[in-house]
Amino acid sequence: MARKMERKILSPLEFAMLGGGEIAYIRPIRPEEASRLIGAPIDVEKDAKLFCVCHADGTPLAITDSRAGALANVLENDLQPISVH
Repeated sequence: MARKMERKILSPLEFAMLGGGEIAYIRPIRPEEASRLIGAPIDVEKDAKLFCVCHADGTPLAITDSRAGALANVLENDLQPISVH
């Protein structure tokens, strides 16, 4: 009989500690969210596609206008990119 796997919910602290601060993920964001994260208005079209590089705990590290630029930022900072679904 197949054994049912239990899922463990990570606390914010446990999630932040994943990868020892060496992993990052990229997520698409809207310009208004970028402005909020930066704390200032940004000069882009309101339908612009932006990408945010984040540490495992969600802390934003960089915002770019292309996924390739975001990935380059991850690699330049010696971080390991992960895929989050």
